Amino acid sequence: MDNAVLFSYKIDDRSYVSFIKREIHNLVTTAGFSPQKVGEIDIVVSELTSNLIKFAETGELLYRLANDDKGVFLEIYCLDKGKGIHNLSRMMQDGISSSDTLGQGLGAIERLSSRSSIFTVPDSGTVVYSKIYQKEPDAVIRQSNINFGAVQVCAPGETVCGDGYSMKKLGNGIQFFMGDGLGHGINAHEAVTEAIASFTSCRATSPVEVLRYIHENVKKTRGLVVTIAYLEYTAQKWYMCGIGNISTSLYTGLVPKNYMPYNGIVGHNIPRTLNDSVMEFEKYQTLIMHSDGLRARWNLSELPGILKYEPNVISAALYKDNARHNDDMTVFAAKINL
Repeated sequence: MDNAVLFSYKIDDRSYVSFIKREIHNLVTTAGFSPQKVGEIDIVVSELTSNLIKFAETGELLYRLANDDKGVFLEIYCLDKGKGIHNLSRMMQDGISSSDTLGQGLGAIERLSSRSSIFTVPDSGTVVYSKIYQKEPDAVIRQSNINFGAVQVCAPGETVCGDGYSMKKLGNGIQFFMGDGLGHGINAHEAVTEAIASFTSCRATSPVEVLRYIHENVKKTRGLVVTIAYLEYTAQKWYMCGIGNISTSLYTGLVPKNYMPYNGIVGHNIPRTLNDSVMEFEKYQTLIMHSDGLRARWNLSELPGILKYEPNVISAALYKDNARHNDDMTVFAAKINL
């Protein structure tokens, strides 16, 4: 699982846009994207930033270069808290504009992206997502029962992130990890990196046993808070255990079940008695986990239709509305299509 963090740029002035365009242009050129792909990316970035300035005046652009089983890709999120798009389907048509321009921006983004999505709430803002592969993957797309996505941004002024997430297939199920090293910066990053390595190597299915294993392996680090969630397919149950303030919610439709973790710090002091919490698995659930870089008081009912979108758009929408911007910020979502 790729934990590459997203670069974050606040956009509140048109003069700053050219700098961001140049940064992304140089990034993908150095990464070996073809001249044609680089040109297409230039267009996508130009449309995203110009629309942001034009319609919302201020917002945030997130981007990263990463890879998955389909290859190297550029991922971009454009976020704003503006007026939203009141008739999205109409605005996606070429030649339609609300600002007397050619109206090709949203359509161009969709055509030139390997994957793209737009989530908008009138008078609340918009998330525009674009993913562009270095080389287009085969047209045949494998359907997965577990679709996941995350938005991860460093604390302001930092170059490494003290948060981390991971998942692995284990036994007849799948296990999820979310951790947050104490504070931020290199020491927090070292703590969560060691914890992810321990999580990956541990073969225990019980989240309690996984936490105890991680605890023993990160004692030389600053320490961290961690929540482990395990979905066991045969039993059709979730098993969860966490120590510290990782927020974990399990959504069936818009009805959440929130997990309450134990107090303590993994690697330093954990409760002597720990028990796995057990929740029933239901079809088409969505797991959402995030660090305390996001406010904990949010409600998906305020984002109408969001569960129809892919997990990274869900993560981006929650980040947009709830990021504190004073710590590392990570939100992870997984849609379980069983």
